[in-house]
Amino acid sequence: MRSGDRPAPGTRRAAGGFTYLLVLFAVAALGLSLAGTGEVWRTVAQREREAELLFIGNQFRQALASYYSQSPDGTPRYPAELEDLLVDPRLPSQRRHLRRIYRDPMTQSLDWGLVRVSGRIVGVHSLSTAPTLKTAFDARDADLQGAAQYDQWVFRHVAASPATPPAPGQAPQR
Repeated sequence: MRSGDRPAPGTRRAAGGFTYLLVLFAVAALGLSLAGTGEVWRTVAQREREAELLFIGNQFRQALASYYSQSPDGTPRYPAELEDLLVDPRLPSQRRHLRRIYRDPMTQSLDWGLVRVSGRIVGVHSLSTAPTLKTAFDARDADLQGAAQYDQWVFRHVAASPATPPAPGQAPQR
């Protein structure tokens, strides 16, 4: 083609349509890629929040155990309020069983579900009803196995029952 010649009718328009389709496909592929990346990011963020919930829940569990075992009058009991874990009101000196009331990583709230027995707190759980991702737990959290929602992840301290003495002539159980 020489510089003064005109292209054949429809040639220029066909090339423009092809470029337009190519750009549309590129935008669609980019959108699908970003959607997949967003889903992966959401899953990673949820797993991080789950790990944080496990850590915080076990902090509460340890604080409840500490409060229970350090009763000054020799009668172990649990706290009436979570704030009692921050500064133990039963002791004359300041004793902290928990540094602070942690924020629930699932709801971003300071509100926790409380498990009470006889008006005393024996455990805590998240108020989130979202489905869990984690299904396998180590021995420390084995009681969380099979929970389908975060509000079913209950972090409780279970006091060891006093050992019953063996019957005469029987070896102690281990």
